[in-house]
Amino acid sequence: MFENKKKWVSSLLFLMVSLVLFLSACSSDESSKIEGNSKGGEPKETAGFNEEGLPIVDEKMKLTFVSPKAPLSPNYSEMEIFKSLQDMTNVEIEWNNIPDQGYEEKKNLMLASGDLPDAFYSAKFTDLDIVKYGENGTLVPLEDLIDQYAPNIKALFEKRPELKSMVTAPDGHIYTLPRAEEAGLGAVPNFTSINKAWLDKLGLEMPTTMDELHDVLVAFKEQDPNGNGKQDEIPLGFMFNFWTGNFGDMFAAFNMPDNIDHRIVRNGQVIYTAVQPEYKEAIDYFHQWVKEGLIDPEAFTQDVSQYFAKGKSERYGSYIWWESQEVVGAELADDYVLLSPVEGPNGHTIVGRSNYSDYSRAEFAITSANEHPEVTMRWVDQLYAPKMSAQINWGPIGTIFEEENGMLKIKEQPEDVVMGELRQKVAPNGPLAVLKEDFENVVEMEPRAKQRLADLHEVYGPYLEEENYPQIFFSPEELEEINQLEVDIKEFVNQRKAYWMMEGGVNKEWDSYVDTLEQMGLNRLMEIYQNGLDRFNENK
Repeated sequence: MFENKKKWVSSLLFLMVSLVLFLSACSSDESSKIEGNSKGGEPKETAGFNEEGLPIVDEKMKLTFVSPKAPLSPNYSEMEIFKSLQDMTNVEIEWNNIPDQGYEEKKNLMLASGDLPDAFYSAKFTDLDIVKYGENGTLVPLEDLIDQYAPNIKALFEKRPELKSMVTAPDGHIYTLPRAEEAGLGAVPNFTSINKAWLDKLGLEMPTTMDELHDVLVAFKEQDPNGNGKQDEIPLGFMFNFWTGNFGDMFAAFNMPDNIDHRIVRNGQVIYTAVQPEYKEAIDYFHQWVKEGLIDPEAFTQDVSQYFAKGKSERYGSYIWWESQEVVGAELADDYVLLSPVEGPNGHTIVGRSNYSDYSRAEFAITSANEHPEVTMRWVDQLYAPKMSAQINWGPIGTIFEEENGMLKIKEQPEDVVMGELRQKVAPNGPLAVLKEDFENVVEMEPRAKQRLADLHEVYGPYLEEENYPQIFFSPEELEEINQLEVDIKEFVNQRKAYWMMEGGVNKEWDSYVDTLEQMGLNRLMEIYQNGLDRFNENK
């Protein structure tokens, strides 16, 4: 009897183990039907999913996306281009649009808490975000999904293997999709405009040196060029520490162009601008301008809407921005011309080259919460078709473009339309690819872009620094160290820069400031950046 019982128990155990193995195999086989989600999430087989052609699904499906948006942009669900995509694909996107200035904090909270959308659009992840949340499974590896479901992206990577290399993380996976606009417009993001109508009214010549510019700004402040009987003119406006409109290129006249990274490259050597003696000299010089009321004191705290409102109220004598019309509007734009780089007190005439690239690597990411990554990849792949990329970047056919013989041509707009503002309202930007050859056979470069490119070459090109810091994907260990060091260092540097320009004291506090930065790990931070640049140059 004991033997029979023993056999019965053994048989039961065998059946239980077999059942577990069977269920496990079924589960494994089921999940393997959808490639590219091996690091989390439980994708479901999608009924009515079409691997090719449109619609993507036979019956309407909803996905949730999080994205930042420009100040003038509506919610993306209201954008014509996404309504058209919904009709084409049968995929409805539920958009959680977050204003640019609050996006970073909310994005980090979502990633840390696990309260995730199906995807992040215009994701703006740091390299550390990509590595950290890719390795822990929050972000889904995309390379298999691209191979199976994204012919446009696959073709793009074949045309531009450097793009595929740029988005490939150190562990060999692709966690984010790129953006490419090969127009070459970002080398100088800060164009300085000056009010030529005011110069003419006051009988002043165009300034060519920093001291001459100072005297012009004094005249703008004191001689009522806007003619309203008030001293309400703003001689010089800018946006402190913003991606465009910042004051860094004014420092170039002291032989030390600054940028929001405080990092430049000369002769293959990485230089941290904010500890150089020329940087100190520039801050001391421009503090005098602040004291004299030549620089808008709100430049250090204002947002874009405040900046533009002042521009349109006939108050700026000069200002710094991507282009004139956006700041002052169509009615006043003709009063302003570009100010050529002025010679500094020590004879330097230089324009800094930004660290921006025609490429970015963190425009779209699928999360582990996504149950339909194959649908999501097919949807985002539509954005990489050349004509669709042009519309995502600039706006839809009918609003921004007219189609002539297969080519997208810029549509003529009413005189009071500011293209920069219109673009914010109708073009979401984000994951796309507009290559050099596309400007020849797919989409006409918009007039303001052509003009900007010409201005860049003619006005700024002769004085442009030769090198910049390229996009480098550091190792996880390096990224962790960079993140630990750079956040606090940048915050300290920017706080002291703003304070010294407004209140003074840079000469008195300089040595202790430099010592503090060294204690915070600046030398180690620069060592990591130099090692990365050396590796990059070796692998060219």
